[in-house]
Amino acid sequence: MQTALTTMASHTLLSPFPNQLLKSSFSGLSFKLSPQSITLSATTAAASKPLTVVAAAKKAVAVLKGTSAVEGVVTLTQEDGGPTTVNVRISGLAPGLHGFHLHEYGDTTNGCISTGPHFNPSKLTHGAPEDEVRHAGDLGNIVANADGVAEATIVDNQIPLTGPNSVVGRALVVHELQDDLGKGGHELSLTTGNAGGRLACGVVGLTPV
Repeated sequence: MQTALTTMASHTLLSPFPNQLLKSSFSGLSFKLSPQSITLSATTAAASKPLTVVAAAKKAVAVLKGTSAVEGVVTLTQEDGGPTTVNVRISGLAPGLHGFHLHEYGDTTNGCISTGPHFNPSKLTHGAPEDEVRHAGDLGNIVANADGVAEATIVDNQIPLTGPNSVVGRALVVHELQDDLGKGGHELSLTTGNAGGRLACGVVGLTPV
């Protein structure tokens, strides 16, 4: 009898319930095994591989509207942390040059006025897009043709769609006059480029790529 019990006790019983005791009965005799007496082991068939992070392309859009007939759509795309490409199409403009800027706030509760000043995280003076000293939001001028339509493609390194200086949630604004790019000698040249009133604006928002 002692030999039979010893033989039965040498077998390991597994339970799907790790917090319960196992109970087996043999010929009127019983014994219990605690979870501590059960040992499980597993092996991994393949070695772990390093995680590769790939920067995804981003795309955003702004629909510009104002109190006048001026309106338009602007799309922004950025590939793998590179420069942002801005595609502009705005209609209803007077023929000629118009200042085009990214403003700090995406707030249009009071029309385009509440979008605030040019986006300027580095606290510099106004300038041309190619200048070293410029606002990040200084995108220069767009040119409207005889039909009042301005189409342009702008490539810029200071208006990313991700990171601490992301332009998502800010506003694009087209102005009444030509931007003097900070070189006109006017009292507003180094702040706004003396570009006049704000004709239309739109908040930059992410869109599917």
